[in-house]
Amino acid sequence: MKIHLTSVMVDDQAKALAFYTDVLGFVKKHEIPMGEHSWITVVSAEQPEGVELVLEPDSHPAAGPFKAALVADGIPFTSFAVDDVHKEFERLTALGVRFTQEPVNMGPVSTAVFDDTCGNLIQIASQN
Repeated sequence: MKIHLTSVMVDDQAKALAFYTDVLGFVKKHEIPMGEHSWITVVSAEQPEGVELVLEPDSHPAAGPFKAALVADGIPFTSFAVDDVHKEFERLTALGVRFTQEPVNMGPVSTAVFDDTCGNLIQIASQN
């Protein structure tokens, strides 16, 4: 068994696709129209056949309160691995990404948390 897909709930799929590709550097794998929304997935440019991240519409009634509660408590929805949190923090900050937690060394890992502009906090982490 292995992970094939994982999701992040977004408030605007077009905005999310632009942010996740143009800013974060993921690559669009699928964009299939499905009525009001689309099936959109992105993958790591470094692993094009790896795990796909679904940019899932957050239109379910439970999604809004769930996401708002996580953001209010400063809890990231998910975490992405990077080679160096400090370098990625500098790169993303230069692109205008708003961080809610600057890089913090936590023993064997360093983490930082940013706002994905689509209603989520996302953590980045690297091993020290």
